[in-house]
Amino acid sequence: MPRPDYVHSERVIMPPKSPSCRQIINFDRNKEISEELAGTVKKLLRQRRKLSSFEHVSQVPKPSFREAKELIKLTQQLAFPGFFSPQPVTEVNVSYHIGQVLDAFYDLLSREAATSIRHDCRRYNYDCSDCVERGRLIAMEVVQELPALREILASDVAATLEGDPAAGDHYDQIIFCYPGLFATMVQRLAHRLYLRDVPFLPRILTEYAHSKTGIDIHPGAHIGPKFFIDHGTGVVIGETTAIGSCVRIYQGVTLGALSLPRDAGTRLQGKKRHPTLEDGVIVYAGATILGGDTVIGAGSVVGGNVWLTESIPPGTKVLIKNPELIVINGQTPENKKAAGTRAAKTKKNAPPKAKVAKTVEKAEKAPRRGRPAAAKAANKPGRPAAAKAVVKKRGQ
Repeated sequence: MPRPDYVHSERVIMPPKSPSCRQIINFDRNKEISEELAGTVKKLLRQRRKLSSFEHVSQVPKPSFREAKELIKLTQQLAFPGFFSPQPVTEVNVSYHIGQVLDAFYDLLSREAATSIRHDCRRYNYDCSDCVERGRLIAMEVVQELPALREILASDVAATLEGDPAAGDHYDQIIFCYPGLFATMVQRLAHRLYLRDVPFLPRILTEYAHSKTGIDIHPGAHIGPKFFIDHGTGVVIGETTAIGSCVRIYQGVTLGALSLPRDAGTRLQGKKRHPTLEDGVIVYAGATILGGDTVIGAGSVVGGNVWLTESIPPGTKVLIKNPELIVINGQTPENKKAAGTRAAKTKKNAPPKAKVAKTVEKAEKAPRRGRPAAAKAANKPGRPAAAKAVVKKRGQ
């Protein structure tokens, strides 16, 4: 496609608003700008001595965000054949399609797992753990668990259909569109890598899902089957959270840790810091449940905006009192009643209708004194003739 005539390689000319209007923007660098840039480069290089831990100037390969996204796409195609495939999948080519996708999935996962292990090994001088062979072994173990992964994801879809009236009568919309299912699928894949001590890659996977959906689930969280996140924006599920089967949570729910000390990163690493939700629990929007010792008993319901830091027995409902409402320029049953009382008093104190009618009739029969102010103003010098005519007509 040819460039417009107002775009050039060395300068940018804004599209003319009119034939006589043309603005030229010149990006030529003067000497002062070049010297300022060079000075900032020197400052950044000197700063490396203090902040060397916060850079990755090395030939050590890093896991790739692009490859992680590709891994998620392949997982979608294996979990839900035909839904996310670039080409139509039919009964004729379904076996070939699954075989081709699985082959790509294994190769990519083994390579990225090995890269993640090698990264930590070389960067932090760990003992060699044969990263290539470990990557292959981990990839094969995950491949062997794919049928179980697909089965549990199918239970998540069924739970969503059962729990959300807006989902309609079919699964397609849920699989295509629901962010909760996408975030759960990615976490279930990342969790299998997390359990096998793969560094880096599990968190890359879940943080990509976080960026796409607003749902933050740590790869270490244990989540049972038939899990349903409705809406999902703002959901946070911490590393040591344990969730049973048939659990449903809504947007803005936090399953987090209690206030942590400054050295929590080392002192509490590996300890349970997040709550446990037993089977059949429902947590409504905005609720916060904190603490590793907090257990929400089976079948319990936690209402919206509840703040909970202690365990509750099975079958419990935890709600908060209705807040006192302050309505400005609006109607509630209370101020509607008060407004009715004021109207009745006003009606009671009003003058009789006959008296009002008599006063109006008297005013209409009274002779007019002088001309109306509008008519006088219409004849002032400078007033347009049309305006004079309109005022005169109204006076008639």
